[in-house]
Amino acid sequence: MTFLTPTRRLFLGGALSTAGAALFAPPRARAQDAVALQLSWLHSVQFGGSYIAQDKGYWRDAGLEVSLLPGGPNAPVEPPVVAGTALVGISAADYTAAAVNQGAPFRIIGVAMQKNPFAIASLPANPVNSPADLVGKKLGMALANTPVLEALCTVNGVDIDQIEVVPTQYDAAPLVQGQVDCLLCWATDLPVAMEIQGVESVTMLLADHGYAVHSQTYIATEDSLANRRDQLVALMRGEVMGWQDYHADPEEAAALTVDMFPDAGLDLATQKLQAERQVPLMFSELTETEGFGWFTDETVAANVETLRLLGKPVSSDLWDRSILEEVHG
Repeated sequence: MTFLTPTRRLFLGGALSTAGAALFAPPRARAQDAVALQLSWLHSVQFGGSYIAQDKGYWRDAGLEVSLLPGGPNAPVEPPVVAGTALVGISAADYTAAAVNQGAPFRIIGVAMQKNPFAIASLPANPVNSPADLVGKKLGMALANTPVLEALCTVNGVDIDQIEVVPTQYDAAPLVQGQVDCLLCWATDLPVAMEIQGVESVTMLLADHGYAVHSQTYIATEDSLANRRDQLVALMRGEVMGWQDYHADPEEAAALTVDMFPDAGLDLATQKLQAERQVPLMFSELTETEGFGWFTDETVAANVETLRLLGKPVSSDLWDRSILEEVHG
């Protein structure tokens, strides 16, 4: 039995109503401008809203021809955005903070995942329900993610030296076979892989215990914000419409993903479950009130604090809400 499931982070350390469509009817950008959206990982329902936007012509109707560029272990997000090859990239606040600290001219213009997907997965017979439960446990993880564990422990007053860290590949097998007590993973992949194989697990989201790092964020350069603003607004408006459709029918988004990428080796049942698990990470009372992708001064302040703990200090100026204000205006 294998549970190997790749994910960008841990490889290195898934219908608008007629009234809604009218509400977001976009002003036309220049006729069929060709732009690219750089994804953060390989094609999967993780980016289902973008596939809907493309399939339903939301970008085309706004005058954009959008290419969706897959990411992967050898396709980092930031270089094509800096070079202008991609108008927007999908990244995460910690990756963007690291790039900005090295001089990259990025701004975060939207937040798809309101809750960070990092989680501790365990088995019901020996569950981890809170950070304090990690004490005395064997935790399987990639050593590159040690700063994540350190930040979680600092926020929750847990002595990290009381946790036995076991370097593991990104695979559920060490947990299922009893080699470790728990795993650091994304809530949307290894727990999904285990459930598909009939293995029940317990998932503790780090975001529920003070680990505030925006994930699946949209980044653009300062130059694009100044000189390609109409394109940014059109792209993000189509993205919002696509994700609202996704929220209305995640299973349809999963089916579309599998149909669009028949050579990607995607399993429909897995994609459907991943699509379902993403919903509470991406949609909240905040997005219900303000719209998809929104962030507040308070959520930004929480991110700034967690990024400081991760050794990636930034100011709140890294986030720019002006594009979303036009989209949702």
